[in-house]
Amino acid sequence: MRWVTRERPKTDRIACPCGGHSFDAPGAEFTHRDGKCSFEILIEDFDLGWDPALVRLANIVHAADVAEDRDSDPLGPGLEAIGAGGVLAEADDRVLLEKGSFVYDALYAWCRHHPADG
Repeated sequence: MRWVTRERPKTDRIACPCGGHSFDAPGAEFTHRDGKCSFEILIEDFDLGWDPALVRLANIVHAADVAEDRDSDPLGPGLEAIGAGGVLAEADDRVLLEKGSFVYDALYAWCRHHPADG
């Protein structure tokens, strides 16, 4: 599968890779709309809101990615810092995505045990 987005993935772009679809870029199929980040749009469009851990993760990603809502989840600023730091620490976008994916997998696992926190 091929994912298409802008260079230097962080935060919302690491949360969203979906095969064969464009996301979080100008003119993309899945991007910010109605005050939601791309990850929230994917959850909505693919009817994944039944998973409380995924909804919790979406709240964190939203807080990390939407500057005016930075305080909407206590974990948002930390995830934003990890995303911004990852871009500074890793020059290769493929490696950056791989390392970032582990962070999101770990955060999702945590959300499975803390779906209502925040």
